[in-house]
Amino acid sequence: MGAVTRTGRERSGDWESIVAELDGVVSRETHSNAPGIVVRADAVAAILETLRDRAGFDHCACVTGQEYTDRFETIYHLRSYDDPTRELSVVVPTSSDEPASESAAAVYETADWHEREAYDLLGIEYDEHPDLRRILLPDTWQGHPLRDDYDQTQSQVVTYRENVNPIQNDHERSSDTMLLNIGPHHPATHGVLHVQVTLDGEQVVDAEPDIGYIHRCEEQMCEQGTYRHQIMPYPDRWDWGGGGLLNEWAYARAAEDLADIEVPEYAQVVRTMSGELSRMLSHFLAVGAYALDVVGDFTATFMYAIQDRERVQSLLEDLTGQRLMFNYFRLGGVAWDLPQPREAFLEKVREFLDFLPDRLAEYHDLLSANEILQLRTLDTGYLDPDVAKSYGVTGPVARGSGIDYDLRRDDPYGYYDELDWSVVIEDGCDNYARLLVRMREIEEAASIVEQCVDLLADWPEDDRQIQSNVPRTLRPDPDTETYQAVEAAKGELGIYIRSDGTDKPARFKIRGPSFSNLQAIPEMTEGEYLADFIATLGSLDTIMGEVDR
Repeated sequence: MGAVTRTGRERSGDWESIVAELDGVVSRETHSNAPGIVVRADAVAAILETLRDRAGFDHCACVTGQEYTDRFETIYHLRSYDDPTRELSVVVPTSSDEPASESAAAVYETADWHEREAYDLLGIEYDEHPDLRRILLPDTWQGHPLRDDYDQTQSQVVTYRENVNPIQNDHERSSDTMLLNIGPHHPATHGVLHVQVTLDGEQVVDAEPDIGYIHRCEEQMCEQGTYRHQIMPYPDRWDWGGGGLLNEWAYARAAEDLADIEVPEYAQVVRTMSGELSRMLSHFLAVGAYALDVVGDFTATFMYAIQDRERVQSLLEDLTGQRLMFNYFRLGGVAWDLPQPREAFLEKVREFLDFLPDRLAEYHDLLSANEILQLRTLDTGYLDPDVAKSYGVTGPVARGSGIDYDLRRDDPYGYYDELDWSVVIEDGCDNYARLLVRMREIEEAASIVEQCVDLLADWPEDDRQIQSNVPRTLRPDPDTETYQAVEAAKGELGIYIRSDGTDKPARFKIRGPSFSNLQAIPEMTEGEYLADFIATLGSLDTIMGEVDR
């Protein structure tokens, strides 16, 4: 397959003795943030199952497919929900002529969609995959656009195909079923999402998300940009709901790890404050839109949420100069310091924080105490914790199922480990629990912002370093690669980067949290009523720009 040297640090752990016993492990590698093992293409499922059950790697965070000059490669980025700093990269090389390896979907449900994406864009086949077909591009698409030999000038004819009821041949059912198309242009889908829902009466018996309507080649655009200056504007566009600064942080964390860049302490505090304001932006929109979805509350809750979101946007506009696409983070820090006069800006933030508790009490009166909303959300959209883990579900959706997983605490970055705050957990596993998590996370975000404001107000003027000394041109060592993630508003947002020694990434992979969260929708809706389906879909707070990328 050709040897690859990946520089960086490597953690040892109890998994090493287990790996030594496994048949099918070819060699060892070192990624910049995690050790790696190279395995045979016909031993993938058995090895991953052993690593899940015996070594505790129960979280398949991401699957990355990529092409080299002499081979294709699939990387399964494994973590533990109990300790995400326990990481392992399982590398599966295949031939360049007929790339094929065993599927991991039987071990990790989340691998289903990830492997379909690798097949769609690179043409890697996965044996024993339950449903290996395109996921982002139309079924009639010719070729695989991430391949080096892909002909971009070839014609593409997308034919019309009648929608087929996926269970129409299920003769065991005595009643007739009906196929209902929800979206791709429907207010309840929160973006360009198409869901094929099969109904038996008003009950959902099958739900299949159809994604890819807003695929914009974000990964490829990042591969064409330079590390230092040209990539950072893109992350804001993955989640236009308000999580842009957290997306920027995900790229910054990955690139800084790849290039060994330190961030000044003062800049870390500014990042933490702005990141939590960005989280509040996202959660206000999620809460307001959910009220509109479930109880049709446009005049009160939705308008309250938009109004409060505008208050946060004004603060971030003062800080970053932008209201939506912030482009404020830089490798090694942030673009500039707090606006002048800084005392006036900090006071404006404090005024908003003082206003927030009474406002949140009104939200609870309107929503969590609303009998109609409770009837629509309690005991609907149930997501079992073990099922959520199998699908790689993270963020408020996972924490609403009692999964105590938050990268801000469990894999600390920024200034979070120096502050006093709590991870919000609800164990209801239903739509109501996910709503409560987001509402309570707004309170925790406000507490974090308040602590950051106090720190920034008292920070010595001669120690306010906003950026470290970063070279104008970054060229990480060839074949250095990393996967780093942050706790974005919707969950774990991870970035995989592989360097080829130039000033642009050879491979740039985005692991959007909504991608894995949305994949679990059939598990949450089958057997429930159609109205429950709308409430469940809204509880995921998906943004399709982040799903499709």
